[in-house]
Amino acid sequence: MSSSTVLVVDDDHANLESVCRIFQREGVPTLSANSGQEALTLLRRPEVGVMVSDLMMPGVDGQALLQAARATRPDVEVVLMTAYGTVETAVAAMREGAYDFITKPLKRHSLVRAVQKALEKQALLAENTALRAQLAALGPRQMVGQSPAYRAFLDTLRQAAPSTATLLLMGQSGTGKELAARTVHELSPRASQPFVAVNCAALPESILEAELFGVEKGAFTGAVARREGRFERANGGTLFLDEVGEMSPSAQVKLLRVLQEGELERLGGTQTIKVDVRVVAATNKDLTKEIQEGRFREDLYFRLNVVEVRIPELAARQEDVPLLAEHFLRRYVAKNQKNIRGFTDAARAQLERYAWPGNVRELEHAVERAVVLCRGDAIDVGDLPESVVKGPSGSGSQIVIAIGTPMEEVERRVIHETLRHTKGDKGLAARLLGIAARTIYRKLAAEAGEAEPAEKPNPP
Repeated sequence: MSSSTVLVVDDDHANLESVCRIFQREGVPTLSANSGQEALTLLRRPEVGVMVSDLMMPGVDGQALLQAARATRPDVEVVLMTAYGTVETAVAAMREGAYDFITKPLKRHSLVRAVQKALEKQALLAENTALRAQLAALGPRQMVGQSPAYRAFLDTLRQAAPSTATLLLMGQSGTGKELAARTVHELSPRASQPFVAVNCAALPESILEAELFGVEKGAFTGAVARREGRFERANGGTLFLDEVGEMSPSAQVKLLRVLQEGELERLGGTQTIKVDVRVVAATNKDLTKEIQEGRFREDLYFRLNVVEVRIPELAARQEDVPLLAEHFLRRYVAKNQKNIRGFTDAARAQLERYAWPGNVRELEHAVERAVVLCRGDAIDVGDLPESVVKGPSGSGSQIVIAIGTPMEEVERRVIHETLRHTKGDKGLAARLLGIAARTIYRKLAAEAGEAEPAEKPNPP
């Protein structure tokens, strides 16, 4: 068994000693309490991992102890014992958060097995907590970027993650809104609970409501069985609503109720179901404009927009392109079992030059395609999609030239801008321009009023 301590609570002294002896023979450290009041004090001790308590006791009974444990030590698993075991009592205890329920007279095997399972769960939760702490220290998994804009964005995510506040992620398509939502979940106290994602734009109105809120049998044609909705599946965890601006007015009303009251009814049902879910919503629309035009509820907007986080587009953090490209390269080289060491200088320069209107998603797809098609040990310009090679340049590499500018001036400005982009690497600049390096040397020499540099003779 785990090395965590088991706290045994029973007002029957003989039964208390008997249970403690069972665990001591199993090598499990134990603490004992003759009353619920004494147990409340011992429950504060950090080594306690599981509490085994009698249900029916004078004063502070097992049910009160269970509630106290859930409030002050949610990491402690609780196993209840009683001589008055009924299905109703067991169900009530499990609803309150008890791990298991055992009836007297106790069977040694059943007691040991129940506590062993509880200790294993407690150890797993402790391990998850430690991993979350490491994750927070190292930074969000797969969140790649070093630019000031991206660092500021990540700092906002880290600050918002531990709270229960609803988040609204704003960003263009392809910026990584679901990854941001997952990161918030992984850095939150809900990380061990479900993360459920729904794309509101991908489902018709009637299907979306059924997916979110669930369906009772017979609610409509084809509803042959009761089905839980995404809110119920995400209970205790996080629900990510992508493209929330596409929700119908009917779905918006129901979502508002869940956010306000924490409850819902399945389609075709009358039973009110309580849910504890943190909502992270995302959109690429201007919701204030949608409100003005009557397509989105203002009260829902304020419920969703408790914390607004804007995800920078890739064009605003062009310096992150090399890091992202290498990240995706490693992923798809491993996935496709290819022997590719990296990018050629020309390919890397082309990736940095392109504007990436499709953001990170477009970059990922471009690298995946290049890995699949690459025949050598390095990805070259020819392996990149034509849209990337011939597409628009990023904001830092655009040249505005007025009509009527002499060709000589056009050439000069293009060469200088390309050299600036390649940080003075004339060979790389020549490859990007599709000309010989000698042409660049000749143009620069002529501009400086110098003689054209002579070619070095080949060695004999």
